[in-house]
Amino acid sequence: MKEVKIYTTPTCVYCRMAKALFEKNNIKYTEYNVAQDAQAREEMVHKTEQLGVPVIDIDGQIVIGFDEVKLKELLEIK
Repeated sequence: MKEVKIYTTPTCVYCRMAKALFEKNNIKYTEYNVAQDAQAREEMVHKTEQLGVPVIDIDGQIVIGFDEVKLKELLEIK
């Protein structure tokens, strides 16, 4: 099973869309709220050099934003 991390904020529509995709396809993920978690925010910025969310880390492959095609490809789902 792939390790999936998602860096989010509570008001991010695209974050909700990504999480809905994961849930629909029974993908387990760990969520980090970067609006409240300074350490997670620093980790996200270190990985991407930017503050936009969502940032999704799938086994070390970074997807910035909700790119459904890329997410499905990396997660091997249809």
